[in-house]
Amino acid sequence: MGISADELSAGLARVCARVGLGAFSSEPQRLTGGAVMESWRFAAGDSAYVLRRAPSLAFMAGRPYGHAVEAALIEAARAKGVTAPEVVAVLEEGDGLGSGFVMRALPGTADPKVILACDDPDGLLREAARDLARIHRLRQGDVPDGVPVMDYRAAIADLKQQFMDAGGDRPIIALGLKWLEDNCPAQVEPVLNHGDYRMGNLLVEGSALTGVLDWEIAHFGDRHEDLAFGCMAVWRFARYDRPALGLGSIADYIAAYEAEAGVTIDPARFRFWTIYRTVWWAMGCLKMAAQWRSGADRMLERVVISRRTSEQELDLLLLLEEDAPEEEKARQVHEPDFLALPEGEATFGELAVGVSEWLGTIKPQLSGHDLFQLAVARNALGMIARQSTYRAEWSSEWAENFLNGSMALENGWLSVLRREILDRAAIDSPKYPALAHARKKWTGEE
Repeated sequence: MGISADELSAGLARVCARVGLGAFSSEPQRLTGGAVMESWRFAAGDSAYVLRRAPSLAFMAGRPYGHAVEAALIEAARAKGVTAPEVVAVLEEGDGLGSGFVMRALPGTADPKVILACDDPDGLLREAARDLARIHRLRQGDVPDGVPVMDYRAAIADLKQQFMDAGGDRPIIALGLKWLEDNCPAQVEPVLNHGDYRMGNLLVEGSALTGVLDWEIAHFGDRHEDLAFGCMAVWRFARYDRPALGLGSIADYIAAYEAEAGVTIDPARFRFWTIYRTVWWAMGCLKMAAQWRSGADRMLERVVISRRTSEQELDLLLLLEEDAPEEEKARQVHEPDFLALPEGEATFGELAVGVSEWLGTIKPQLSGHDLFQLAVARNALGMIARQSTYRAEWSSEWAENFLNGSMALENGWLSVLRREILDRAAIDSPKYPALAHARKKWTGEE
């Protein structure tokens, strides 16, 4: 549900009184980031707190569990020694704030740009591995009912259905789904997976881990899934060269995890879950547009994140091509196909650039979440401008053929997909670090 500043403050005052936090004493400040839930920082008594809430009650529909279970999960993790925030209140209907809970604020930042510049990334990587191993000590008896146990093949089938519901027209995602079906490993004893353990959800002060955040998709499954997710290219941010959380090497991360957990990690399972979660996040990005269209959440960020699907397709092709025949890997990538631009009136792209430049002039007048939204808006306009010069080639027929196995990364198809995803990623995310890596690898261009 939409909520005004006055309604938010009044609701927080009711929560503070109900659970004895002291007098509500500051206007809540919207925290930036968070692709799904809202976060608001406020003060009560002598302490600072963070409200985490859904943007609407409709947004919680279809989720396996609600915020009360998520809050209990966090408390169970804290009991196992995980560096998690203390939950002090779960919202009730009478609070008038919808669905969510309140946590005691912790020191530090979740900003990857700041964290990845820390003085001791190796030490922080070891701390992150330690906390992940402690999360994985939790079993079903340690948490409330309702936390799902992952069935691997059912999860792949669900991704496939999501893909078809979204049009079924992305060839690289189709390839990924086929690979997952063909390479699904056997089930293992399930452990609690955080589900979103990566840079952006870790709170850090200096080079010390101070909090593990965002537990909304925790589930029981294979420990390799959590390990692999944090090593995806998208979560390295500017440090593509440091594949484990953007902090260091995967070998060091796994070694620290194995030392704490007392287990041995299987490289084949690790690769499977890297590919699985890349497809999973590609679908997560793609679905953002549908959420916006439905009216469940009309945040501008939703439609912009939907265009980050191409980042995951790029990463997915880099992963899948490892299995392609050597002669296919060596094929030359052909030049991009650009549209001719008119010389008369302004194009759609030029109009977008003009609006973006004007928005830049009001940047000094904004702060907090409004400043973040300004950056998102200018990013969207940049996509419009770049797309005005691009001609798409691929079709749903390609996707169908890759999905049913009648086509594969041979007969020149790897080269075609490389060229197409280079172009699409350059439109959607020209500064995405993996794009420069892929362009150099596939074309020799810097």
